[in-house]
Amino acid sequence: MSFLQSLVEEATHLIYPHHCNGCGSDLLSKEQLLCVHCLRDLPYTHFANFENNLIENIFYGRLDVKAAHSEYYFSKGQLVQQLIHQLKYKGNREIGHFLGEIMGDTLLKSNRFSHVDAIIPLPMFADKEFKRGYNQATVLSNGISKTMNVPVLNGIIIRSRLTETQTRKHRAERWQNVDGSFSACNIEALSGRNILLVDDVITTGASLEACGKLILQAPGTTLSIATLAHASK
Repeated sequence: MSFLQSLVEEATHLIYPHHCNGCGSDLLSKEQLLCVHCLRDLPYTHFANFENNLIENIFYGRLDVKAAHSEYYFSKGQLVQQLIHQLKYKGNREIGHFLGEIMGDTLLKSNRFSHVDAIIPLPMFADKEFKRGYNQATVLSNGISKTMNVPVLNGIIIRSRLTETQTRKHRAERWQNVDGSFSACNIEALSGRNILLVDDVITTGASLEACGKLILQAPGTTLSIATLAHASK
């Protein structure tokens, strides 16, 4: 039976080849989304293993963050940007979930995130999420949740005001743009929880800071942050 199953799988693979989401090379297993070469070449930061890392320093003196991490360095025209573009604009939720699982595995291996007991994706404005069909931070969070076995809390923190894109704004403009853009529907539900706030890319951290400050209004709450990538400004 296993021999016949193997023949069927090989025939199916010939008709419906499975390609790497990075370089486009043909993969052997349908479970693989990136080939070993692309996985090896991704620019891992290893921030999860170190206190006072670059991401934690972004929030120093501004937000009480227990631990912070970005999985990869972001560079224009490189593989990480390509994968994020697929996730955000090409409907490729599968690659987002896959990368979220990688993030979760990194956080699990770091004892600095062992306290996390719930995940909150950085919210999108409802109309924007409706047009895209999903929130990319939620897709990443679901992947992290699968690996870490902690729940994703949706709908407690919402984005109550549509903000302009942050891409071409300077640091001060980014803070002004997101100020007051988040609100809580049931902040008491976060009381005593150790929250991991998740987003796809961090640059200045303005949106994460604004959302994080609201989360920390819940009594006894601690906050950690994880993003897929870090883009220097």
